[in-house]
Amino acid sequence: MLPITSGVAIWGGHPRRVPDVGSEDDPEFKLPKRASLYIVIIMNTLLQVSFFIVVSSSNKYAEYLGGNASFSGLVIGIPTVFGGLALIPMTRLDKGGYAMSFHVACFAAILGHVAYAIAYRAKFLYLILIGRCLSGVSFTGFMYTKRYCSDPRIVGIRRRTTLASWLVVSQGIGMTLGPFLGGVLYRIGFSGSIFNGYTSPGWLMAGVYLVFWIIIALYFEDVPGETGVELLSMASPVGPTGCNSAGHIIQSPTPPMPIALDAPMVPTAMAQRFILREVAGYWGVVLCACWFAMLCFFILGSWEANLPVFGAAAPNLQWSPFTAGNFIALGGVTAFPFLLANLFLARRLQDRKLLAVGCGLGLLGLLVFLSLLRTSKVDYGSLFVCWWAVALGFNLATTVTLSILSKQLPPGWNRWSSMIIQYSNYTGRVTGAVWGGSGVSVGMLNYVGVEIGLVGIGAVLFTTLWRKLKTKTG
Repeated sequence: MLPITSGVAIWGGHPRRVPDVGSEDDPEFKLPKRASLYIVIIMNTLLQVSFFIVVSSSNKYAEYLGGNASFSGLVIGIPTVFGGLALIPMTRLDKGGYAMSFHVACFAAILGHVAYAIAYRAKFLYLILIGRCLSGVSFTGFMYTKRYCSDPRIVGIRRRTTLASWLVVSQGIGMTLGPFLGGVLYRIGFSGSIFNGYTSPGWLMAGVYLVFWIIIALYFEDVPGETGVELLSMASPVGPTGCNSAGHIIQSPTPPMPIALDAPMVPTAMAQRFILREVAGYWGVVLCACWFAMLCFFILGSWEANLPVFGAAAPNLQWSPFTAGNFIALGGVTAFPFLLANLFLARRLQDRKLLAVGCGLGLLGLLVFLSLLRTSKVDYGSLFVCWWAVALGFNLATTVTLSILSKQLPPGWNRWSSMIIQYSNYTGRVTGAVWGGSGVSVGMLNYVGVEIGLVGIGAVLFTTLWRKLKTKTG
């Protein structure tokens, strides 16, 4: 194909109209319907709030009902386990769409929050755990929001990192708003046996999800089910990457396999072998993306779990749950403007550079915290600087873990790549929460040292695969 700037290209000797770059007709800049996109981003925010809103008061709530700090940690971490288990049947029943998963998520979230709230009146400790397990089913929505924002049927290749940045912004809002709301509701206290400082987070979120469920039913427009067109795309791998004379990344077209448009959704054995052979060169990129997806949530989860414990144990801090929740929220508030700025940077920087900047900033926060621990000079201000760098850096890095795969792998693999990234996130959240809760007991120097070592492993993967991580911007 000859490079020409008008809207016409010569392909195989025949003229063919091509859209202007950046126009609404250009498939690389395609976006879903705005109402549906807003609903997806709000869903991600609500799920984040649901996860964090109990952090401030769950320890006291568990103690009131006869539990202990370990049980409280289990209450915080258990939802991701059930979210991972629920993903398996959900992905087999969704038929490539999203509406069913969002309806299930809202229903499970309402049940879970109500169960969490009525445990106080029932005086039944394990009802808290049951409620959080039900809420965990709603956390399958994390995977579906990621998959929606990288679905090649509705999102162009130059818009996937931008939409992933919006998810990170909503992630930051949830990480900030959740602990803050939980702390405020606990501080206000209330006095009823139904609605009080322990139960109010559950009742509040149940009401919010009920209203949001109605909005989904009225305004969300689902993606049509997968057909042979998606199979055609799945059998057509992304072409090799290069640069044109202007320095922009281009991908050479790969001729698609001749498959009928009414072909079944499940590929034939020959098509599967073709796909595996073409994608074999990308397994290193898959491993790198999964590692950083796990690493970012491991470190973020461990700090969120460790800060209340460390703050309460440190002689010069002696934080209450309310103070710890506000400290975590303050880090999210101050990082938020930079997450907004990332929306514009994502359109101009390659994904690999965003990953390098985010992990580099997070690593700097870990190194500074390590030096403060060695010199015993940890105070509120210095700890806040470290938390801000860690929260901002690794939140930025989570922007690109899925978008890199969606740009590198064939479009039909989006469902598979979304799942492995989400399971990596779940693994990081669960193990990070356990590690963070154990930080004081294993020694804070060892705690930070392990995290630095894990970042080092990621750096080796990153530098080794630097050239293969090159993708289109946007």
